[in-house]
Amino acid sequence: MELPSFAPFPQANLKKEIVPEEWEMCINAWILLAQGHLLLTRDAFSLKISKDPSVVDFLSCYVEANARDLHTNFDSKSILLKRTCFLLVHRCLTESKRKPPQFVTWQFLSDFCILYAKSPSLNTLLQDVWQSEDLGSKFQKHRSSLTQELENAANNKEQSDLDTTLERTGAFLRSCPGYGQFLMLGSDFIDALSALYDRAEDVFLRKRLVALSYRCFSALMHSSKPKFSMLLDHLYGLNSSKKQNSLLLALCSSTPFVRILRDQITGPDAVRGEKLIQDLSILEGTGTFPPKRRKAARSRAEKGKGIEKDEYGHGALDGGVHVHKMSLVTQVQDLFPDLGSGFVIKLLDEYDDDTEQVTAHLLDESLPPHLKSMDRSEALPQPQSQSSTDLVPNLQPQATPSPLPVRRNIHDNDPFDRLTISPSQIHRGRKSSPQTADTVLQDRSSAPNKAAILSALAAFDSDDDERDDTYDVEDVGGTVDTAMPGSDEVDADLRDKNEEALFRAYRMSPEVFERDAATRRGQARMALRSETGMTDEAIEGWGIMLGRDPRRLRRLEAKFEVFGGQQQRQLDKTSFREGSGTEESDRGEGSSGRARGGGFRWRGRGARGGNVAGPAEDRETQIARQRKDVNKGGRANHNRRDQRAKKMARAGFPG
Repeated sequence: MELPSFAPFPQANLKKEIVPEEWEMCINAWILLAQGHLLLTRDAFSLKISKDPSVVDFLSCYVEANARDLHTNFDSKSILLKRTCFLLVHRCLTESKRKPPQFVTWQFLSDFCILYAKSPSLNTLLQDVWQSEDLGSKFQKHRSSLTQELENAANNKEQSDLDTTLERTGAFLRSCPGYGQFLMLGSDFIDALSALYDRAEDVFLRKRLVALSYRCFSALMHSSKPKFSMLLDHLYGLNSSKKQNSLLLALCSSTPFVRILRDQITGPDAVRGEKLIQDLSILEGTGTFPPKRRKAARSRAEKGKGIEKDEYGHGALDGGVHVHKMSLVTQVQDLFPDLGSGFVIKLLDEYDDDTEQVTAHLLDESLPPHLKSMDRSEALPQPQSQSSTDLVPNLQPQATPSPLPVRRNIHDNDPFDRLTISPSQIHRGRKSSPQTADTVLQDRSSAPNKAAILSALAAFDSDDDERDDTYDVEDVGGTVDTAMPGSDEVDADLRDKNEEALFRAYRMSPEVFERDAATRRGQARMALRSETGMTDEAIEGWGIMLGRDPRRLRRLEAKFEVFGGQQQRQLDKTSFREGSGTEESDRGEGSSGRARGGGFRWRGRGARGGNVAGPAEDRETQIARQRKDVNKGGRANHNRRDQRAKKMARAGFPG
């Protein structure tokens, strides 16, 4: 089923002739038809827009009529129609294959910005449309006509539509930064604004011109690619003539432009504009624009002290207005002295106590209808007489409790605590004991018996360790005899005999304790079983435990390997010998070794074929004695003396 066409939205003069009942029926029909168009698919919606021009005509008439008549109070039905019309325009500009030509004109977009100034998605929509449709090339004629209109007004020529044009331009600049960059491409537009500002006498016109220039400069700073170079060029051009009533002076003194520029500019442009920003900071100080408030570093902890607060948690001053809000009212009144305090408070309530938004809307003359119709000179209401806040007037004052904590113990309220004890009952130490420290130390009646101490030491075995439960039956892999032997002498002798027999067998042949079947059937194992009376598992477990406990092995060696007086046939050598490793026992043989210092020295008797202790008639003995006599005078004991002197000198001791 195809949707019917829209009836055009009536103008203001025709709307007054429609009775309320019929007007409500028209609004219901438009809402139902608009919602039906919103439910169409993307392709169906594009086809409907291209074939049925009534949708575009209705939306154009609706935007134009309501943008010119903002003082109308919208009821719930009108608000719903306004929302559905915004969704229809949004869908036409974003989903249509070919955007309607009526929607990309300056007149429609500016009226659309005025009507939906508070919409959160308006800026994004206009920015996308500006980039996708390349509106800059289509608005060249509009830019020229706007500049010409400003120049004619500066030359004292009557311009009947100047206020409407400036209002549309300001609304479009507020919602679309791309439009501001387009107007600032050349210096003719900003020069026309400056010339008109110098010659204008109307205060509201001057404020509107300052707001337009502020929006244009802000568009250059807050875009995706800031154009600080173009911004500095325009500022240098305006700064060439510093008149008292120039546009630049008003821009710097009544708007946060200089502060934002100082925070935003970076890179080479900051170096270039450093001197200019310093000059503008001087102009900024001549105005009354409130400085940026710094937020508190941290909030103080609530201590339960302070004056009485109202229902919103604020302190009261002059009729229940918070002190902070009164300071904001003063800041706004510094810029607009003709505004009353009551009207300014309503503006702050509308814009969440944001003085910058209040100032911008006042400069743009873009206040909501309910604020435009109010009395701007409205003052604060007179403070009411405060009633007594004493909820319990007959309450008697009580003593302040001690802030220190109170500790309780079992000695509370005793004679010492109440200070009622007699001094005769107080004493130090024992009350009736004649003993002193010396008498107590000399009294040996309660001292331990020396014989008991010696008997306990004699019974103590330092080699006896605790039972090692590291290796149990699971680790051994067999059955271990864990039966504790008796304490009588027979059991002790039997245990020593078995342990000695096992140790002897272990020292002679550890293979007897293997756990294979061949070893268990061998003669050595059978003899060991018959001698000790132990099972194969017990014998094998004893061997495993002995191999894992070196301390036990050393104790058994010290216990059973006792020297029995046998003759020692051979002594093992203990000194190191280089070569074959055998020590010469023959006196006629010599051995060679490396001496300290790196050279070889022959040692032993008969080192060079002779010995001084040999037979006197032996020729080699005589040669050895002669060699000794020759070297004795040269060395003797002098080498030892000299070496000692070197060591003492190197160590730093005298000698």
